[in-house]
Amino acid sequence: MKADVVLGLQWGDEGKGKIVDVLAASYPLICRFQGGPNAGHSLKFEGKTFVLHTVPSGVFRKKTMNIIGNGVVLDPIIFEEECRAIEKMGVDPTKNIIISKRAHLILPTHRIIDAASEAAKGKSKIGSTLKGIGPTYMDKTGRNGLRVGDTLSKDFKKRFNALKEKHKEFLKQFDYKYNAEENEKQWMKSVEYLKKFTIKDTEYEIANHLKTKRALAEGAQGTMLDIDFGAYPFVTSSSTICAGACIGLGISPTKIGKVYGVFKAYCTRVGAGPFPTELNNAVGEQLRQKGFEFGATTGRPRRTGWLDLPALKYAIMVNGVTDLILMKADVLDSFDTIKVATAYVVDGQKSNHVPFDTYSTIEPVYKEIKGWKKDLTKCRTEKELPAAFKKYIAFVEKELGVPISIVSVGPDRAQTIKLSKRSR
Repeated sequence: MKADVVLGLQWGDEGKGKIVDVLAASYPLICRFQGGPNAGHSLKFEGKTFVLHTVPSGVFRKKTMNIIGNGVVLDPIIFEEECRAIEKMGVDPTKNIIISKRAHLILPTHRIIDAASEAAKGKSKIGSTLKGIGPTYMDKTGRNGLRVGDTLSKDFKKRFNALKEKHKEFLKQFDYKYNAEENEKQWMKSVEYLKKFTIKDTEYEIANHLKTKRALAEGAQGTMLDIDFGAYPFVTSSSTICAGACIGLGISPTKIGKVYGVFKAYCTRVGAGPFPTELNNAVGEQLRQKGFEFGATTGRPRRTGWLDLPALKYAIMVNGVTDLILMKADVLDSFDTIKVATAYVVDGQKSNHVPFDTYSTIEPVYKEIKGWKKDLTKCRTEKELPAAFKKYIAFVEKELGVPISIVSVGPDRAQTIKLSKRSR
């Protein structure tokens, strides 16, 4: 059997959490493959809203098992807080979450390093969530990190103290005041809570599962924040693309099935970095307010802009997307006309490529499309969708060369419409 993949095609916040929650009904196993508590996957069902940060988005499905893969970085304190909140929803997360021994731990001093490093950058800061994500991945690649499996060792406290001392030495380069022992007591208590979960070599667990059943791999952030293929250095610290699912879970590339690419009908971004279609005007603010574009993790207002097709084509290419999922189309309900960027003018030259140079001067080339002027949030079937919206879907599909198989017209599970092949 195959592992299908759900990932974001823009700068994150595309609505992946909702889609994984919807799709989870058809998958007995959901696997988170990268990122950490810098993610914010929002789910809404039965009149309730919940934001997940580290836990896979299938946690509220009774018949679904969830795996936190080796590619994830985990903060025990944030993880415990998240799981305690899940318990209040009537779900025991210790029963349906398995954690990889190889997932790396975020120490309190990782968060201090993150804050000190970002403060030192001044105006050049990248917009870190300050969750310690980057420093943890640095220790991982530097072969200094602590992993979840290490918590089971008798000398874990000794290993913890050794890494903390390394961090204190590293912090000497910064003019930054801190307390290295801050939150350490709570962190150790949360490690004990972490041990209540099943901690395994999850690569074997997934391989055995795929012998007879399907699985769904869940990514965090978005393609344009990928450490290699995003707008470097304004990126996250992990591989957010489809290949990251293989690395972050221990899945063979031959086991990848469908690749669901999730994107909004417009664009948003949190933090610094290039954003070709950004709207610093009343239209941008209208998108922000109507779409409630504020970070699920940080609460920061998101930057907003029109849909960027060159960036989407790039994301589809590097991910091998087989199915597109269109989110938040309802946010555009009130617009008479909608703009879509179909090309760029990069340093004076027209281009369809995302430029390597993050600091290139990029001007989008727009096409205007007639709006549908109907409340999509009330639509529940494909037949109810207005003709103008269907034309918009057809235009985007033709430009991207990949079918849109699902359309989201609101935040709730029920506001999700699967499109028939006949309509494409």
